[in-house]
Amino acid sequence: MRAIDPANWGIHAMAPVGLLVVGAGLRGTHYARRAVATGAGRVVAVAEPDPVRRDRFATEFGVPPEGVLGDWAGIDRRLADAAIVATQDVDHEGPAVRLAGLGHHLLLEKPIAPVQEAAERIAAAADAAGVLLAVCHVLRYTAFTDRVRAVLAGGRIGQIVSVQHLEPVGWWHHAHAFVRGAWRDTASSSPMLLAKSCHDIDWLLYLTGEKVRRVSSFGGLAHFRPSSKPAGAADRCLDCAVEPTCPYSAPRLYLSCGPGWPLSAVTPSTDPDDIRAALRDGRYGECVYNGHNDTVDHQVVTMELSGGGTIAFTMTAFTPMEQRKTRIFGTHGYLDTDGATLRIVDFRTGADTTDVLAAAPTADHRDGDHAMVDAFLAAVATGDRTAIRSDAATSLASHRVVWAAERARHTGTVVTLD
Repeated sequence: MRAIDPANWGIHAMAPVGLLVVGAGLRGTHYARRAVATGAGRVVAVAEPDPVRRDRFATEFGVPPEGVLGDWAGIDRRLADAAIVATQDVDHEGPAVRLAGLGHHLLLEKPIAPVQEAAERIAAAADAAGVLLAVCHVLRYTAFTDRVRAVLAGGRIGQIVSVQHLEPVGWWHHAHAFVRGAWRDTASSSPMLLAKSCHDIDWLLYLTGEKVRRVSSFGGLAHFRPSSKPAGAADRCLDCAVEPTCPYSAPRLYLSCGPGWPLSAVTPSTDPDDIRAALRDGRYGECVYNGHNDTVDHQVVTMELSGGGTIAFTMTAFTPMEQRKTRIFGTHGYLDTDGATLRIVDFRTGADTTDVLAAAPTADHRDGDHAMVDAFLAAVATGDRTAIRSDAATSLASHRVVWAAERARHTGTVVTLD
């Protein structure tokens, strides 16, 4: 299986797909840039409540004034061929259901929705309208994933018996997004396993090609809470005597990281005075031990597959921000990869080979982002749905595993899935 290349679809010979972007933040802008850069898409409208983001987005993409909207709720007709829905997790259902009903094909940021009932309503709306729905499970689209799946499909390690998978979130990344950022409060966003690690659960099911039969899970908030606050620490980093030696210092991170993410979540400016002002007044300058977050900082999920194999998944904040690490144990061999190298041990011959992956994904899975956007636009332009690897039914299946794992964690039980 090859990574998707838009040149292979002939879509440049067609009119670009018209796009409505709902949510002009990091992800919505990123996907729109790819669509425009390839010539396969053009942005005709944007719906974004933040006036700074809205104006910046409209200027970058040349959106006509009549297409610059403060909200999606007033949209009562089809404005484009397709819509990119990249709002916050809890705000997916409204625009997705409305825009599908008006005939827009949907590219929907993951997760589909925080709760199962809302996600199923979105899927049902797309199905009833007969529109495409692609969920942004971008790991399915990477060249690295294609390579691993080819090894497994070729039988080089035999039947999969067990899998170990680590998502090393990264200490500073976790503090940025899940302690200070928009995903720190599960009531207003999603549980960590859904907000961050639904990528991983979905990817593991894509690799194994099996359904999950039973799930257990353990984890919690071990460190980022008031009881861990060092003596003498202040409520904001700029006022804190402990800040110079704190691993989670906001000034150290944001004054040194340069333009783009993660600084762009704090302020659009790169001027040190503007950054300090944002840290003085905003959430990203708060002490990580203030107790404004409830997202877990470590979690383990154990899955029993329909064929009898098992998957052990670990998510932890307490790592460098690195590539995911996966070990797959088969009846005929062993596979070990960190996204940059791929080691295969053949039990039949004793051969032990390690390949450097020339097309290894970057830490922000950009090649998967690009291939996913390309596949979605190709599907819209040609009507051929086969390019979409993350349709509604497929994504709902992996989401249900996540929801089951959360039930297992909260109840201390083993949950059986239908």
